This record gives sequence, structure tokens and C-alpha cells, in this order.
Amino acid sequence: MFSDEDLFHYSLLSLYLITPPTIFSLLFLTAPYGKHHRPGWGPTISPPLAWCLMESPTIWLTLLLFPHGRNSSNPRAAVLISPFLLHYLHRSFIYPLRLFLRTPTNQIKKPGFPVSIALLAFGFNLLNAYLQGRWVSEYADLDGDGWFWWRMAAGAVVFGGGAVANVWSDSVLMGLKDGGGGGYKIPKGGLFEFVSCPNYFGEIMEWLGWALMTWSWAGLGFFMYTCANLVPRAVANHKWYLEKFGEDYPKTRKSVIPFLY
Repeated sequence: MFSDEDLFHYSLLSLYLITPPTIFSLLFLTAPYGKHHRPGWGPTISPPLAWCLMESPTIWLTLLLFPHGRNSSNPRAAVLISPFLLHYLHRSFIYPLRLFLRTPTNQIKKPGFPVSIALLAFGFNLLNAYLQGRWVSEYADLDGDGWFWWRMAAGAVVFGGGAVANVWSDSVLMGLKDGGGGGYKIPKGGLFEFVSCPNYFGEIMEWLGWALMTWSWAGLGFFMYTCANLVPRAVANHKWYLEKFGEDYPKTRKSVIPFLY
């Protein structure tokens, strides 16, 4: 009989199997949303709605599955799953709301996020919410882990630093739209002085911290997939900035990893 443990193992294997083709494809084909939006990808919806819908499985599926795990009543499990839920509470609801409220009135109804891309993200988030939620609530040996609080503390520092960088960078990018005049502008200040995409760097650091906190193949797989997804897009964004602004764009900035890449 096909058990939940079998489903978990096959899902985990799937996460690792989709990572290499993801990074390979994104090195040659940039997902068509945001500054890379282009026609030919089917119907589109507004970006705030797309972000809300495609990220939401990480909240409702995690909360649906969590009470059915053997660790569900363990305080360590509640502590461990909290950073995951807090990140996606922001990404599923707070970020889309802020994006909606700061979108110029004449652009609120303007579509731009392909439904096809949103569906792909929705599918990944179903897979990932199942893996992370079931690992914490069912398969992690929390009481037998003598290093739990040490790893939790170290990972929380990394995760928290990444979250601050991620949210702050998003705020800066949204703020550029408030100045009027239309079009794109060069973001400046803070981590933007070192990389073109500190929001992606922050998210990568978040899931590195998560991998450390969970100390699991599920957490490591999510971190690796995040890198496979965001690093090529950061490179594409960096190239776009250089082509858009030419000599006005700081040549010392890296794409996503300060001083390195």
C-alpha cells in the first residue's frame, strides 16, 4: 500500500530532480514577469493577485497538514514552523497588499503576470508546503535532537537577517514607483550598493537559515531550489539594468552575492 511516508520520499526526490532542469532552463529563458514581461505566454492577471494566489498553498496546506503529524503538539515543532509561516504570511498577503496599494491608479487593472507562470509556482508551492510541513510535523526527531536549540538559534539569525534584507529591498523597489514620472529607476542605498538584487539575496539567506534550523534533506532541497530559481533571475536583472542605464549604472555592483557574484 502506498503510504504517506512513500509520498514524502517521492516528493522529496521530485524536489531534487526538478532543481537541475530549473537552473538550466532559467539560464537561457527568463520568466516573463516584472521587468522581463513580454507577450506570448497566454492570459495574464494583475501581479498582486498572482502573488496572493500562487504563494497561498504554503499557508493553507501547511496549516491543514500540521495538526495530523505526531509532532503537532510538540512546542519545538511550533517554534520551528513559525519562520516558514511568517515568511509566507508576508509573501502571500502582506506583500501583495502593499504592491496593490502602491501601484499607481492608472495601472491597478493593468495585467502583466502570466497565468501559466503563476500555475507553475502554485504547483511548486503545493509540493514544498507538503514537504516542509510534513517534515516538521511528522518526520523530524525533535525530542531526540540535542542540538535543536543551537541550530534553531543560529538558523534564526541567518533567516532573520535575510528577511530584513528581503522586505527592506522590496520596500525600496516599491518606493521607486512613488516618485512619479513612470518607468524604471536605479535603486540605491543599503545592499543595493553591493548587488542589483538584494531582495533575492535576502530570500536565499532566509532559506539557508531554514535549512540550518530544520537540518533536513527537505530544508536543504528547498534552499538549493531557491538558488536555482533566483540566481539566474538575478543575473538577468543585473544584465537588464546594465543595458537599460548604461554608463549610469554602478559597475561595481554584483548580481546577487555581495563582492562575489
